[in-house]
Amino acid sequence: MNTVFFQGFATSAALIIAIGAQNAFVLRQGLARAHVLPVVLVCALSDVLLISLGVAGLGRWVQAQPALLEVTRWGGAAFVLGYGLLAARRALSPHTLAVQGQAVGDLRAALAACLAFTYLNPHCWLDTVVLLGSISAQQPDGARWTFGAGAASASAVWFFALGYGARLLAPLFARPVAWRVLDAAIALVMLAIAATLIVR
Repeated sequence: MNTVFFQGFATSAALIIAIGAQNAFVLRQGLARAHVLPVVLVCALSDVLLISLGVAGLGRWVQAQPALLEVTRWGGAAFVLGYGLLAARRALSPHTLAVQGQAVGDLRAALAACLAFTYLNPHCWLDTVVLLGSISAQQPDGARWTFGAGAASASAVWFFALGYGARLLAPLFARPVAWRVLDAAIALVMLAIAATLIVR
């Protein structure tokens, strides 16, 4: 069982430890020290929910609903594109940049954005519900949920490390130019993700 748990942990880690829309948002919140705990909790608990749905078999049902996948794809592309354009605007307008300790939106806005990055992101659904769900189905009898527990644990460890580990970079981001570079990088990543969703 320990082997299955760590297989789930490693598989999940390989999928989520990448520069994506959700991770970029968590990193920015962590750097600004703005609502970090609620944001990482929403991300981690959302992954627990989605991974559980995948292990329970929802992934196979989602794959059989092409219309649902299309709606999710276009909705996610629109949201990610909009956030990418906002990041590009921040990068080009230094007077609007957040500095260390300044909140990035209020709690409600931060949680709304976090939920959108999670549930409007087709990549998130494909990674957790479809891919991890499919891999869990290949585990020995009775081991699917152990695999799912490992996958969910990797998600929790990653989001807490990203949100709170960002503070170690705070001295670097005390300079406005560092925020401009970060926002430019976020904009490029978001626009690239939107493009991949649109041209599929």
